Amino acid sequence: MDFNLSEEQTLLKDSVEKFISANYDLNDRRKLAQTSLGYSEDFWKQYADLGWLGLPFSESEGGFGGDLIDTMIMMEQLGKGLILEPYYASVILAGAALRNGGTAEQKDKLIGGIVSGEIKATVAYAEEQARFNLNDVATTAEKSGDGYVISGTKSVVANAETADFIIVAARTSGDRADAKGITLFLVDTKSEGVSLANYPTVDALRASEVTFANVQVSASDVMGELDNGLGLLEEIRDEAILALCAEAVGGMDLLYQDTVEYCKQREQFGHALSDFQTLKHRFSEMFIEAEQCRSLLYRATLEKNNGSSEARKLIHALKYKVGKAGRFIGQGAVQSHGGMGVTEELRIGHYFIRLAVIDSMFGNFDYHLDQYTELMTIPEDKGEEDSMPFM
Repeated sequence: MDFNLSEEQTLLKDSVEKFISANYDLNDRRKLAQTSLGYSEDFWKQYADLGWLGLPFSESEGGFGGDLIDTMIMMEQLGKGLILEPYYASVILAGAALRNGGTAEQKDKLIGGIVSGEIKATVAYAEEQARFNLNDVATTAEKSGDGYVISGTKSVVANAETADFIIVAARTSGDRADAKGITLFLVDTKSEGVSLANYPTVDALRASEVTFANVQVSASDVMGELDNGLGLLEEIRDEAILALCAEAVGGMDLLYQDTVEYCKQREQFGHALSDFQTLKHRFSEMFIEAEQCRSLLYRATLEKNNGSSEARKLIHALKYKVGKAGRFIGQGAVQSHGGMGVTEELRIGHYFIRLAVIDSMFGNFDYHLDQYTELMTIPEDKGEEDSMPFM
């Protein structure tokens, strides 16, 4: 398995790293988070000019022609900047939905605008009663003439406030928790009956409760296969988890580096904190946890990119590991900085919060441990269970 980056991938990594280093400052981020948009539209336009918004889309669709490995590289660097721009919602979530389930008409309608930065989109999959179960869908889409009428409420919809389109999961048949009977629809946010309750999230991003009150959509707005949308939702989830874990690895890197640098400068009892053996052990453990996450991220991404049957199990293992390691590294960073670690003025606490939020998205580490366990098999030639990578 080759973990070496190609020349193009190295150039992508370096360009994103330089952009983040030159443009993302904690004080500026705090100010931007308080604006009406909650992010920088100028940065968004630069993302478009640099080709980043087209990264996962094919060249024939006007995109960069990248794959999941390119997205991983991109998200790891963006994670170091704690970006506020709706890249995750519009490019990762909506992009995965369009690439895996969009019709030719839907792709023509959205992808060009997403790549140019003129159109933003998001995916509404979660509901308040569902916790982490993608199949628990109470929002309904009832047949009406040649189209459908959507009714229900979706929770914590990322960046819905600035989205032009929402891809919504609704039930077209069956009971609330049935695996079959879910369909995805493309909905214009300006449609009659769509209302949003917007709010900032704890990590300074934006989300909304989106209510659909008898929203009319046409049959051409169906995305993917009618009544079999759970498979598409799972594909979206898998790609989203890989992207979020890459972002988390970038954040872990920064927490580790900031912690070591601070402890080299801070003195106690006539010595730098970094001279104390206990803290050296902590630094080593933080580094090992971050590197194990990176190794598992690379493997899971490569397996998914290659269409391996092992990919989903590895994605569950990755999400578990990133959730546990993120908590460990975040706590270690905060404890090493003392009270300063949780102040608004220091970025340590902001990264720790983002890692905690990432752990809760698409299932926390306990949930993914359970999911991994369910997928474990007993190989006939070994007579023993598979082990969790990097337990």
